[in-house]
Amino acid sequence: MKTTLYVFGLSTLLMQSCVVTKKKYDDILAQKVRLEADLADKTSQLEKANADLEKLDEQVKKLALDTSSLGDDVRAKSARLEELDREYNQLNAYYKNLLTSSGKLNRDMAQQQEQLLAIQNNLDRTKRMNDSLSISLTEREKKVKELENVLAAKDKAVNDLKNKITNALLNFKENDLTVNVKNGKVYVSLAEQLLFASGSTEVDAKGVTALQQLAKAVKDQRDINIMVEGHTDNVPISRKSQYMQDNWDLSVMRATAITKILTKAGVSPKQITASGRGEFVPLASNDTPQSKQKNRRTEIIITPNLDELFKILESN
Repeated sequence: MKTTLYVFGLSTLLMQSCVVTKKKYDDILAQKVRLEADLADKTSQLEKANADLEKLDEQVKKLALDTSSLGDDVRAKSARLEELDREYNQLNAYYKNLLTSSGKLNRDMAQQQEQLLAIQNNLDRTKRMNDSLSISLTEREKKVKELENVLAAKDKAVNDLKNKITNALLNFKENDLTVNVKNGKVYVSLAEQLLFASGSTEVDAKGVTALQQLAKAVKDQRDINIMVEGHTDNVPISRKSQYMQDNWDLSVMRATAITKILTKAGVSPKQITASGRGEFVPLASNDTPQSKQKNRRTEIIITPNLDELFKILESN
């Protein structure tokens, strides 16, 4: 603006001056050229400054937008920060509460671990016991089977022996002797009238024959034991002697006499025992002649040798 006014004044001045020297004219022209060049340069600078000003204005507007966006972002982040701060405070309070109760939790956990350990130890012991019991049960079942087999064999042997003795004594009357199996033993019951006269300890001939046949049936049986038991009624003996004072003595002496006949006929003395029971194991009440006759008897009890059975039991 100032440059334009200056040029305008200069032109007026030139017009007012009618007479100008050439040098002064040249000076003025040169000055004009310089002023025009300077004007053009200033104009270019002004245009550039205006362009820069427009760019700066755009940058300011963009910066204002960025500032607004940044402010929104800052406010959002501040709000998020406050939220996180609240969450932190809650978590911190919960953590402190956990720390406060951790002692009890640790004690409870330790107690539960001890209980679990005790249960595990108990389970291990139980398992070992079960394994041991299983092995023991298997062994017991095996031994029971062995026992059953031995008992079955013994029962068969006893029945076979009973049948053999029965067949050997078929010639004698049923009221003179009986052969029965009881409790796994063979009972041969011989009446007094078959063996002895009243009060006598000497076996009659018919009784000797019966005992010899019995001995023949059992003498080869090495796995049996024989008990000869003498029995009387309750009537006291009428003839006492130095060696026989009562029915007990009478029963023992009769059992001994029968034992000698059996061993002489081939039964091993190691397998036979003589005993007297006197009047103390009656079959009947001794209140009639018939019941007294029943009680006057000799019982030969044949028992299987149970050593094999006892060995199995002892190994259990």
